[in-house]
Amino acid sequence: MKEVTVEELKQKIDNKEDFQLIDVRESFEYEMSNINGENIPLAGILIEAQKIAKDKPVIIQCRSGARSAAALMQLEQNFGYTNLYNLKGGILAWAAEYEPEMQVY
Repeated sequence: MKEVTVEELKQKIDNKEDFQLIDVRESFEYEMSNINGENIPLAGILIEAQKIAKDKPVIIQCRSGARSAAALMQLEQNFGYTNLYNLKGGILAWAAEYEPEMQVY
């Protein structure tokens, strides 16, 4: 499984690179705190797979990296994606590194 660190994600954002960020946490978690990814909860990831790009890098994130890893594996196995990256440490790592005031649980 390919991964990116929060530092690499921040660099992509700062450089205005073309990529898609998918947040697979539940809607209530996303409303509490997010880093502007598209919210597609893990339970619906296969149903909503058509929303996920195949022609550019896609970074998948959750709270800590476990659910996003599960989503990544499901998408690769069921739809043959090869452009997916797991955000190592999830939003917890992002908050710790860049937004310590962010509300996380």
